[in-house]
Amino acid sequence: MRITAGYIPNIGETKFDKKILKFQDLEVELPLLTLEQLQKVVDTVKRESAEILKSLSVSTVVDIIGYVTEQFLDRSSSYRQQAEKLLPIVTGYDEEVIRLGLTSFLKTFRKHELQRFLVEDLGNPLLLDHFQPRAKGGFSKAIGPELITHVWAGNVPALPIWSFVSGLLVKAGNIGKVSSSEPLFAGWFAKALAEIEPSLANCFAVVWWKGGDEKREKMIFEKSNLVIGYGNNETLQALKKQVPITTRFLPFGHKVSFGIISKSALDAHKAWRIAHQAALDVIRYDQQGCYSPHLFYVQKGGKVSPVEFARLIAGELENFEKRYPRRKLSMEESVALASWRQKEEMSTFTETGKEVLGTSTHQWTVVFEEEEKVFTASPLNRVIRVISFEKLEDILPYIKPYRSFLQTIGMAATPKELFHWAELLANVGVTRITALGKMTSPEAGWHHDGRFNLMDLIQMVDIESSAIVDSEQFAPYVD
Repeated sequence: MRITAGYIPNIGETKFDKKILKFQDLEVELPLLTLEQLQKVVDTVKRESAEILKSLSVSTVVDIIGYVTEQFLDRSSSYRQQAEKLLPIVTGYDEEVIRLGLTSFLKTFRKHELQRFLVEDLGNPLLLDHFQPRAKGGFSKAIGPELITHVWAGNVPALPIWSFVSGLLVKAGNIGKVSSSEPLFAGWFAKALAEIEPSLANCFAVVWWKGGDEKREKMIFEKSNLVIGYGNNETLQALKKQVPITTRFLPFGHKVSFGIISKSALDAHKAWRIAHQAALDVIRYDQQGCYSPHLFYVQKGGKVSPVEFARLIAGELENFEKRYPRRKLSMEESVALASWRQKEEMSTFTETGKEVLGTSTHQWTVVFEEEEKVFTASPLNRVIRVISFEKLEDILPYIKPYRSFLQTIGMAATPKELFHWAELLANVGVTRITALGKMTSPEAGWHHDGRFNLMDLIQMVDIESSAIVDSEQFAPYVD
């Protein structure tokens, strides 16, 4: 079976070289544009978005994106059925994991949630349409870039539309480069936008080129006002070298997230539900997202002990394994995981109180450790550490060295603890605190890595009050 992917606006050409990516029995055909063709795409997107997209009201743009999102949420639509059929083949994730993950993620881009994006960052969304009055006097308007180039990663299906939608909301022309590991969803979303609102058909593109192609990257980055990059730190460093000083670069690199459970949440009635929610965060896309947990800190002194809580998580991961099996690992991943597990099992002979739960035949592993002093990232793929602690202040020194990598905390605590612990964690670099079970589902308008979804994309133009006052003397009604 062969399908086409990507999205090319009308540049007056229909013949392109092809790149074929193979996934089991599925072949994905992507257009591989020459430098001249890519230049035409850039020129077309910049021209058409300036003429068409920037002329629309922000409420109209929200309506269009919201309607497209509803089509992908509707399981009877051809868009959604195609995604549910093909994404498991391309990504290796279980069909039910894909179904649940898509629904949870796409709900963030419904119309009323898009309005939340705008209000959260801008306060007054009309700033994107016209000059609006400022409280201190004068007027301001928000101007989106002529062209944003997105370099997307493929670790989580559909993730590229987060920056794509943000770019559309600020009325920028958008060109996205898809990853070879998930080349489908961004192109589907672009095609749906063009089908539902044909006037926007030439305002964006979804393309592919081999990572590190300096000629293509140099050309498109020089023509862009903003480059948004996703990937590991090595990839982003290489991209940064290609971005000229006159082009802004927004990198989103590797991050680490974890959970904290207070003793106040650990009684016989609540602990099981918390373990269920924690396990849900672990199994969603097998911890491949930046917001997925690597470990859980569990406080001592509750009616359910930290080691008992670790066993509860193990039981929930076992239950989830039956319904939502882990994706098939590559040979390299399997070897690395087996080696890691063997090392952990051997250490139980020398480390008091340590337990490794689950066998080599399971698709998950839970490692329990008594007050481990080292903050260690998980090898992912449903491997989680549970570490006991007395006071949060005791573990902060071991977390703080990783502040540039910290992102999400899933927390189960009393309201008083929530705000006290949030203060402490914010000071060591954490940028998002949420409920367990919600770690992989950020709310609309969240501050990605502590930044803004829209504010980082725009520039503000001010008309100062002095200019307005001075203009009065030239008005025809003065005479």
